[in-house]
Amino acid sequence: MDLSHHEVSAFAQTWGLVLLLVLFVGAVAYALWPKNRDKFEKASHAPLDEE
Repeated sequence: MDLSHHEVSAFAQTWGLVLLLVLFVGAVAYALWPKNRDKFEKASHAPLDEE
C-alpha cells in the first residue's frame, strides 16, 4: 500500500483536527467537572500557603 505525501497529509489534517478537538473538549470538561472543584481550589492556593 503506497500512500502519497498528499494523502497522508490530508488524513493527518482531518483526523488530527478531530483528535485535538476531542482532547480539548475532554480537558475542559475535566477542569469544569464539579467533583474536581475542591482539588483545583486547593491547587490554586498552594503557592500562597506557607509551610
